[in-house]
Amino acid sequence: MSFRRLWSTPKAMGDVNMVTEELKNLYYKRLLPVEKYYSFHHFHSPSYEDADFDNKPMVLVMGQYSTGKTTFIRYLIEQDFLGSRVGPEPTTDCFTALMYGEVEGIIPGNALTMDPKKPFRNLDPFGNSFLNRFQCVQMPNQILESISIIDTPGILTAAKRKLSRGYDFAAVLRWFAERVDRIILLFDAHKLEFSDELTRAFGALCGYEDKLRVVLNKADRVDSQHLMRVYGALMWSLGKVFQTPEILRVYVGSFWSEPRQMCDHYQLIELEEEDLLADIRNLPRNAAVRKLNDLVKRARLVRAHAHIISYLKQEMPTIFCRESKKHNLIYQLPVIFNKIQQQHRVPAGDFPDCTKMQEKLLGQDFSKFKKLKPSLMASLDKLLSTDIAKLVPYIQQQEQRKRSLHGVLDGEFLRTFKPEHYKRDPFKEPPIDEGSELDFDEWVVEKYKPKYDEIFYNLSPTEGKLSGTKVKEWMTKTLLPNSVLAHIWRLSDVDGDGMLDDEEFALAVHLIEEKVEGHWLPRELPPHLVPPSKRLSEASDVSV
Repeated sequence: MSFRRLWSTPKAMGDVNMVTEELKNLYYKRLLPVEKYYSFHHFHSPSYEDADFDNKPMVLVMGQYSTGKTTFIRYLIEQDFLGSRVGPEPTTDCFTALMYGEVEGIIPGNALTMDPKKPFRNLDPFGNSFLNRFQCVQMPNQILESISIIDTPGILTAAKRKLSRGYDFAAVLRWFAERVDRIILLFDAHKLEFSDELTRAFGALCGYEDKLRVVLNKADRVDSQHLMRVYGALMWSLGKVFQTPEILRVYVGSFWSEPRQMCDHYQLIELEEEDLLADIRNLPRNAAVRKLNDLVKRARLVRAHAHIISYLKQEMPTIFCRESKKHNLIYQLPVIFNKIQQQHRVPAGDFPDCTKMQEKLLGQDFSKFKKLKPSLMASLDKLLSTDIAKLVPYIQQQEQRKRSLHGVLDGEFLRTFKPEHYKRDPFKEPPIDEGSELDFDEWVVEKYKPKYDEIFYNLSPTEGKLSGTKVKEWMTKTLLPNSVLAHIWRLSDVDGDGMLDDEEFALAVHLIEEKVEGHWLPRELPPHLVPPSKRLSEASDVSV
């Protein structure tokens, strides 16, 4: 695979607007009236708002302490963010929503729930204990123009199980799980521990396994035998928790932008990295499909809920023995579910969790329940049978248009600081004093070029150039991730011919050395780093 194609993907956020608007209209017209009539939000999630339809795809990153959650996020966006801390436990102690904004800043939780343009207004019922641990960090980052990322507190280990967070952590996770497009769950290959809070977190994710991607992180720090044992133990534990015949996909990797340790399974780590990043990269193009899928899932749950409420209302006596009858109906709820399935042909998978529904019903007044209203149910059936089906062809047409769009190269996910956000950046263009001109005749790479040329000619160039295959073979010896090397290739191949001459190769080696030392890469090549011969060609192109 060439470096050019490693990070190519369509950018298609604008294409989903039409479908999103139609889904919004269908929800307000068909589904919301049924939810209100049968008090759906008292038992399940709050009603949707405009921001729930209009927001960008969201990625929820979760895991135990010191599994690399914050480092994983920095790896995706190639940028530090306000409030981020990396180190041994505990570090991240709050939920942080990373979103795009022209001005970098932090919005606290209480203010965030008041913003109608943000999809967090329905978090208000969790109270100040949670909202004081919730914030939104806005920053001008190109990745965040297409997706938003939610960083979470580390899940408590068994040693800390007696500590209380002050809010229902599992309920908050479930709230986010319902609304996000992807859930990244990280484990540390060094320490695989299943605590009580982790088990409860798994329970919060039940029903959203299709969004879940499990990552066994820091895999380059262990040998292949240890990795095999940890991988097997993780798969066994996940199978017990989720109790499904389908096996969850577990990505083995080391997700940070620093050089990895050489190991027997190094190639596996590279392949797994490409698969996971491709999955995340496709979220914007699949946003409309995900919203449609979530709306259908919610509509099915609303239909089952309406039948449950109406059945309980119908069975309640008018005057006498109400309380005893209520408790008897709650006890018989599993039997009632079976009756509704048979009478109304509602699939068993559409019903809510029976135990949780029984707990919710204990605090409800059954006399206020409503019987089935034929007009509302007919409208709901039309939504599921006709209205949604009409949108599918539009989504397919959009998919065809997306394939013809120009691919976004590796810079989309490897984008680093904008000029005003460079961090000890050796690539930043030197400042120019007023009344003076920058001397571009002096190329900063020139003083290192003799040693770079020795490497260049040892690789046996053809007609003064090295092919992508030869360069890639040499580059991978640096142990930098393929995604980082792909970005360096794009910056170095200034003339875009798919090969590197001696100056372009010297530039590539210079970028690699600076990256290994811990510096950020520029998103685009600054003018002072352009090789001298390429400056002349660019100048002539402009004059023509």
